[in-house]
Amino acid sequence: MKKLFFATLLGLIFAAWQPLLNAAEAPTIIAAPTLDNPKAASPLQTTVLAGGCFWGIQGVFEHVKGVRKVVAGYAGGDKASANYKTVSTGTTGHAESVQITFDPSQVSYGELLHIFFSVAHDPTQLNRQGPDSGTQYRSAVFYADETQRNIAQAYIAQLNKSGAFHRDIVTRVDAYKTFYAAEDYHQDFLIHNLNYPYIVFNDLPKIENLKRVFPNHYLVQPVMLSIGKN
Repeated sequence: MKKLFFATLLGLIFAAWQPLLNAAEAPTIIAAPTLDNPKAASPLQTTVLAGGCFWGIQGVFEHVKGVRKVVAGYAGGDKASANYKTVSTGTTGHAESVQITFDPSQVSYGELLHIFFSVAHDPTQLNRQGPDSGTQYRSAVFYADETQRNIAQAYIAQLNKSGAFHRDIVTRVDAYKTFYAAEDYHQDFLIHNLNYPYIVFNDLPKIENLKRVFPNHYLVQPVMLSIGKN
């Protein structure tokens, strides 16, 4: 009887909070970038994006068609302090990030940014994302070349001008310098821990939003990382 009582109580609490949770995780419907690269056959490209805990960001982009690999890791700091315990202090200069390798003939850089700003995170939150706070959870685009920089800066200006968000975008656009892969247990964390409370409340709604808002980009079977081969 006690188990039944507590299960019922938890169900009632969850039901009461569900509308608020759904509202908090609702995607922002935004226009695609007006400046973008045309899709064309060329070698694989990479970009590094940061938008809060890397579990959810990695999970989202592993479900995007044209993405070949997504590595969770740390960008913006040095090698010596690129480990989860130290980065979590918020004093190392790193941002929890993902390195995305993609096929530009199937998905453009601008399309990746479209997904990033719409369903992967809230780009108006400064040095935090949802329940996580600190500079390591900042929103940032680490561009690989001048083309990526121009597209990212133009898109942010476009979104701010359109008033798509209730506040200005705080996403930093920084040059890519170094990226360090996170510890193995962080890789594919969302996929391996679908019932983990943090994932359930914060990240699975992002996957659902990706599927709903970007059905033509949604990949049912995620591209998982082969541990030890990145």
